[in-house]
Amino acid sequence: MSDLDTRSGLGTLSVIFDLDGTLVDSEPHYYEASRQTLAEHGVPVYTWADHEDYVGVSTRESAAIWRERYGLRAPVDDLLARANQRYLDLARAGTRAYPEMRALVERLAAQTVPMAVASGSSPEAIEAVLAGTGLDAFLRTAVSADEVPRGKPAPDVFLEAARRLGTEPADCVVLEDAAPGAAAAHAAGMRCVAVPYVRARADAPEFATAALLVRGGQQEFSARSVYAWLRDAAR
Repeated sequence: MSDLDTRSGLGTLSVIFDLDGTLVDSEPHYYEASRQTLAEHGVPVYTWADHEDYVGVSTRESAAIWRERYGLRAPVDDLLARANQRYLDLARAGTRAYPEMRALVERLAAQTVPMAVASGSSPEAIEAVLAGTGLDAFLRTAVSADEVPRGKPAPDVFLEAARRLGTEPADCVVLEDAAPGAAAAHAAGMRCVAVPYVRARADAPEFATAALLVRGGQQEFSARSVYAWLRDAAR
């Protein structure tokens, strides 16, 4: 009998996934979309190190920070629209789901564990990425920061995801790659499995609130071991 044939024992547990940098390797697309948008508005240099400051920050909030940081005259909505369109073009051309994350999603789906996506990306970006990777077959509930009053580190997207799943926050486990997301999960009263995208930032204080910290990020993440942890957490 395979592992997928056994009973999950996850009880009332629900799992909420962040999208970018957690389920899929989309940060390079966001970096390039940001770089091109800023170059268009007169910012000649935007490095990957600069981009790391925005990992886990919603696209709208990122655009607002750009406007202030670089003294841009364009309205936030214009910056956001340009960055989103560039990102969508790149994302539709191909976004890779992390293999171990896909394996975990499929394993949870086989056990009918309620799941959702809660992301700082736009609804259009979430839909495009989930469809392009085939994860939409398993993850039918998705919440964008554009649909709630506040993005991460506020808990709004996670609380809305729990509401749509019909579950209590205390019964939810969040998988996150960024410090703002870990802080949001904690504020929502949810347990967090943190898988840092920027591994050098694994000691960020926000990650200290995580119930499980996978310090090595995606290179260390194992669907089998995290599934076992979830099963234990449900007891």
